Amino acid sequence: MNGNTAPGVLLTSVQETSTTALLARAAARRGMDVRVVTGPGSLDGLGGRHVHWYGGPIAAARISGQVGLALLEPPDDWLVRLPHEYTRRRMELTTLSEAWTARSPVFVKPPSDKTLPAAVYADGARLPRAGDGIGPDTPVLVSDVVTFAVEYRLFVLDGQVAAASRYATFGRLDTAPLHPDRPRDRDALRFAGRLLDAVADSLPSAVTVDIGLVLDPDTGQEHWATVEANMPWFSHSYCADDGPVLDVVLRAAGPRDRVVARDLRFLRAG
Repeated sequence: MNGNTAPGVLLTSVQETSTTALLARAAARRGMDVRVVTGPGSLDGLGGRHVHWYGGPIAAARISGQVGLALLEPPDDWLVRLPHEYTRRRMELTTLSEAWTARSPVFVKPPSDKTLPAAVYADGARLPRAGDGIGPDTPVLVSDVVTFAVEYRLFVLDGQVAAASRYATFGRLDTAPLHPDRPRDRDALRFAGRLLDAVADSLPSAVTVDIGLVLDPDTGQEHWATVEANMPWFSHSYCADDGPVLDVVLRAAGPRDRVVARDLRFLRAG
């Protein structure tokens, strides 16, 4: 770690989202230098600075070596290794070519990068065969088709929920701040606490975890379950408090020489 005391730098991709704008303003309030990466010149003068990132993985890969950037991400197989009580559905990590053989409806998504649309496919024949980053060996998560009545995004830091937001109801975008005095929101946080107490060691110290309320297709009963885990530096914040969200993003995508030992196994390859 160097002795440079200059304010840190938040780099963002040129494809601005509402979350990009919110985090840029939050970083500026802290005195950070906020820059949009539009080309090689965007990185001028960053030698020795503490650089962080919010944006997509392709752009991150282009700049990470030049600015000493380390990116944390959950393991591709994290979701499939969870006990059934935290998922409430069958799933497997496989390849796209294997998923092509499905003969019944399945939910298919990439484990981390957005290489193909996460969706319910009537059968494997409906899955894409080609595209940017898509091929027979592309890893995908395949799971039973379930209905989530409501879904929440949790920004997690050191095994604790730092910020959270509702983002969907019955698969449709429906954002709202989380209020612990609302029964369903309170139940969501309780489930999140149980989940993180059990499995936080299997995740990076800074991560996003999505959870939701699953409707059992046979009994109609509701069960809390994990939707997925993702990289904070490529996750929408929805209605979560931008200050704590920024804390999580800065930890998840920052200087390589500041990565703590427990996070080394979660470094994104390359």
